[in-house]
Amino acid sequence: MERKLIADCKKVVFLYSHSLDSMTDKITCFIATEDVATASSLREDALVDAVYFRADLRSTEAMRWIASQTTGSYTLVYNKPTRLQWVHFALHRLLQIAGDTGAAMLYADHFTVNPAGEISEAPVIDYQSGSLRDDFDFGSVQVFRTDSLKKAVAEMDVDYSYAGYYDLRLRVSRLGLVVHINEYLYYDIELDSRQFGEKLFDYVDPKNRAVQIEMEAACTAHLKAIGGYLAPTAFREVDLDSEPFEFEASVVIPCRNRASTIADAIRSALDQKTTFPYNVIVVDDNSTDGAAEIISKLAAENPDKLVYIAQDKTYHAIGGNWNAALHHPKCGRFALQLDSDDVYSGPDTVQKFVEAFREQKCAMVIGSYQITDINLKPAPIAPIEHREWTPDNGRNNALRINGLGAPRGFWTPLVRQMTFPTTKYGEDYAVALRISRQYRIGRIYSVMYFCRRWEGNSDASLDVATANRYNTYKDRIRTWELEARIAENNAR
Repeated sequence: MERKLIADCKKVVFLYSHSLDSMTDKITCFIATEDVATASSLREDALVDAVYFRADLRSTEAMRWIASQTTGSYTLVYNKPTRLQWVHFALHRLLQIAGDTGAAMLYADHFTVNPAGEISEAPVIDYQSGSLRDDFDFGSVQVFRTDSLKKAVAEMDVDYSYAGYYDLRLRVSRLGLVVHINEYLYYDIELDSRQFGEKLFDYVDPKNRAVQIEMEAACTAHLKAIGGYLAPTAFREVDLDSEPFEFEASVVIPCRNRASTIADAIRSALDQKTTFPYNVIVVDDNSTDGAAEIISKLAAENPDKLVYIAQDKTYHAIGGNWNAALHHPKCGRFALQLDSDDVYSGPDTVQKFVEAFREQKCAMVIGSYQITDINLKPAPIAPIEHREWTPDNGRNNALRINGLGAPRGFWTPLVRQMTFPTTKYGEDYAVALRISRQYRIGRIYSVMYFCRRWEGNSDASLDVATANRYNTYKDRIRTWELEARIAENNAR
């Protein structure tokens, strides 16, 4: 294995601005593993001052311990309990860039090695002010300038069991640059072999609730420190009946190439029982698999209740399809989401949505859902309730988590003014963040629909490049929203 790893190092070529002999900075290493090979690979480098082991590097107590032990100019944390293999001269490269940039924190692209010894590239994404997710992927190697680390730790005034490291990197980001080195500097073994779609819900797993509470507290403190925090009472009121509507609600179903599931979704929407008039708006974005014909047939059978919008050949994506539905003259007062491969949990979902809008006097409502297979067999995971959304702090915590829950309902007059971004990922998150800045978002904690996971799901299995592109976009959305909130707070 080691020969194979070293042989592959020829993929990486570094150019140095000065000789290795001139490098005098030392680095102290802290690793969450007792693997002898990892320790040896660190100790063999003349730049390493000392190597310390600690099983759990998440707590505030662990951060204070690191700050008390580190003596080098830089501090390296390896937070994965497995073997680390450097690319030749990678540690020198890390320290060179640290010195050249004055960065407070650095991280790098790397390779992953699976149990079969197969090597693949694992690039990570650039850090920005909106990179507030506690699960932001820095890789397993992070390097801190020791004076920044010690200053950040000295200011820690809350003892966390799980959010200590997250608190550290947020504090360090306020002290200086966080630099992403776009070079492959080490090899790592991927322990979590699940696909991207299977990892999406880890952050809302009920067994991780204690972790989530701490992460929320650390993020909220960070938002207060940088001026991005929103008080729990500063909401604009909404007059839900300010405009007349023919329909009280519309179920909006964007669709592209979902011939195998679209009929189920439409029938689920058509079978709703309500005390008010509602309709279903299906927007087909140039399907080529027969989905358009299925929609057309169902529209002909239900002319008074089903609106069929066939998009033109230009680019629309999911966000553009939502805009088409929202601005259609038949769109109802409340626009309710249903994906083209999912179904409502019962005939009362639309009724519950409208009642929630009325009772909670809000501009948006988020429900809960159960993950199932294509045959509606529940997955071995509790319903996704997004309990991390609380009335007093939900809109601040929304900047930390990667989604706000589903299904979603929108007050149509407001969303018509805001516009969905014309993207196929993160479009609903962008609108929800924008709404939460100024308006109250309501919640329903009972299961409102069944989210069917199957091989055809667009987010069931994403390659690294696609996952990185999606995460970069969501970080960008958070950055824009954070900047807007800071500007509004400064203007008060």
